[in-house]
Amino acid sequence: MSDTARARKLADRIRVVVAETLQRRIKDPRLGYVTITDTRITGDLREATVFYTVFGDDEERAASAAALESAKGVLRSEVGRQTGVRFTPTLTFVPDALPENARTIDDLLAKAREADAQVREASSGAAYAGDADPYRKPGQEDDEEPGTDGKGSADA
Repeated sequence: MSDTARARKLADRIRVVVAETLQRRIKDPRLGYVTITDTRITGDLREATVFYTVFGDDEERAASAAALESAKGVLRSEVGRQTGVRFTPTLTFVPDALPENARTIDDLLAKAREADAQVREASSGAAYAGDADPYRKPGQEDDEEPGTDGKGSADA
């Protein structure tokens, strides 16, 4: 077993190598606007999972996934050459769920803004149920006489 710091460093290096190789060496026309978002590697440094996003519709995502699968061998050999580890990890490409999660959060925020606007609209013409200011202020006359505790007995 290796330490987690080494695995983290290797995962970061794999992410950079894969991104640079996709940009410079892979000339597959199916490959769209792919962004490598994260890389995770197992503790034994044998398997790496590369997370990616694709800008575009479902057809472009499917084409980019096929292009990544076909370029897996070139990418793995480049990772092995640039990292210099004894055993080059196998690469698995997984589409990142980040854009879908962000879209869901944006939808929820829009619903919350709409609900806030409805509450603001309903409260704009509303009046207080009681007095405008229900709190006592210093210098106001009270119903009680000074020196009483409110129970009818005077302290003398």
